Amino acid sequence: MKIFIENMVSLRCKMLVKSELEKLGIVYKTVELGEVQLFEPLSASNKQLIKAALHKSGLEVMDDQKAMMIEKIINIIIEMVHYSDEQPPTNFSVFLQEKMKMDYHRMAEVFSKTKGITIEHFIILHKVERVKELITYDKLNITEISYKMHYSSVAHLSRQFKQLTGLTPTFFKALSRRERTNLEDL
Repeated sequence: MKIFIENMVSLRCKMLVKSELEKLGIVYKTVELGEVQLFEPLSASNKQLIKAALHKSGLEVMDDQKAMMIEKIINIIIEMVHYSDEQPPTNFSVFLQEKMKMDYHRMAEVFSKTKGITIEHFIILHKVERVKELITYDKLNITEISYKMHYSSVAHLSRQFKQLTGLTPTFFKALSRRERTNLEDL
């Protein structure tokens, strides 16, 4: 059985969910961003206990199919942009369609209506946030970051970065105070 969890967007969230499941004595197969695979269905009382425990930390167990689909799309994007060194070998719409086993146009339509933003723009927001993070760490130069984030050129990265932040990556790097957005707020 799978349960889907809203707002589960980081490795810390995964650790929190594992901890809460273990406290309640609920045995699980896997805990991934946005979903938990259980060995057996939850009882109604255990479902209420896990909902209450996760709610205290800002996480929500989801019941709505569209909400579950949106959350899964978000988690795939976050996993790809923030936690994977390799981008998909195909274009992202094909990658997402294969991962979700759904028609991309249908997913894009539901995502846009629900979130008020296109999947493509959501990806760009996350890529720019990841670029900010990489710039802040100061281990890679802009060219290396551009390559790592699979931009076609440094100019393409710079253009997107400036459109969203109002700053060039070089100017951002020079700032002494770097403001970043929480992933959950994107």
